[in-house]
Amino acid sequence: MPHSAEDKKRVITRLRRIKGQTEALERAVDAGSSCNDLLQQLAALRGATNGLMAEVLDSHLRETFLRQDGPAFKSELTPDEEIDQLMKIIRSYLK
Repeated sequence: MPHSAEDKKRVITRLRRIKGQTEALERAVDAGSSCNDLLQQLAALRGATNGLMAEVLDSHLRETFLRQDGPAFKSELTPDEEIDQLMKIIRSYLK
């Protein structure tokens, strides 16, 4: 989770964009738009979701592994366990 005010603002902005794209996709389905139009909107939605994933992943990696005084949050996991947990999430995302 992004902890700085700037990081949170960027994530919220991305989430609002995704929400708008999702609502537009719902309207397009309801209106009976062509499959080509729906696929284009789905691709845009996937791109926005991928961007959000990258943003949160970047923030998490920096908070976990680059802080001079250790993680920005208290974790009971070792660095190896943190990596294992993160890789499990990434693998499930890439399926």
